[in-house]
Amino acid sequence: MEHFFALTFGADEQAHQRRRGSFDRYDALSAAPVPTGMGAAEAEFLQRRDSFYLASTGGNGWPYVQHRGGPAGFVKVTGPTQLVWAESTGNRQYITAGHLDHDDRVAIIAVDYPNRKRLKLLGHARFDPEPAPERLEQLGISGRLEGLLTVEVVAFDWNCPKFITPRFTADEMRAATEPLRERIRQLETALADNGIPTPLSP
Repeated sequence: MEHFFALTFGADEQAHQRRRGSFDRYDALSAAPVPTGMGAAEAEFLQRRDSFYLASTGGNGWPYVQHRGGPAGFVKVTGPTQLVWAESTGNRQYITAGHLDHDDRVAIIAVDYPNRKRLKLLGHARFDPEPAPERLEQLGISGRLEGLLTVEVVAFDWNCPKFITPRFTADEMRAATEPLRERIRQLETALADNGIPTPLSP
């Protein structure tokens, strides 16, 4: 793998860092050893996500950011440097597939909103419109899909939580409020047993 900052910091970026006084900090961080791959923390984080953002660049030079979503676990971490997911049928624009024919470099941002965590990845992607059935079976992927997208991760970086607004899915809200709802049910039962009607009683 490569150092994330080596791929994202060039002379222009470093000039701005020097101007604003952050160059020395990032220069010191750039001296840290380069990981050999994603570890357990990165793999668990990615496989628990139900969405992420994917950026690629077209032949005309314009970047494009797309949303990818599915049930938690739709992203498969198949090795220390490899991610795989099924490209589901959507609006059938095939922007990512077309971009990768020209430039296989992609950037990914995955966010855990409740816990305010963010992981950024850079890699080379490959789109396979006709994946082998045995490969899909191996990955536990079934149903209708447009193809399989594989990313060879070359660098990653955990971003700071600043400005990440906590947001919760419907399932997360149900899980968080279940103890309260159970307590309400208990209290309503106790009131009913004592002949006291509750506001929601028929």
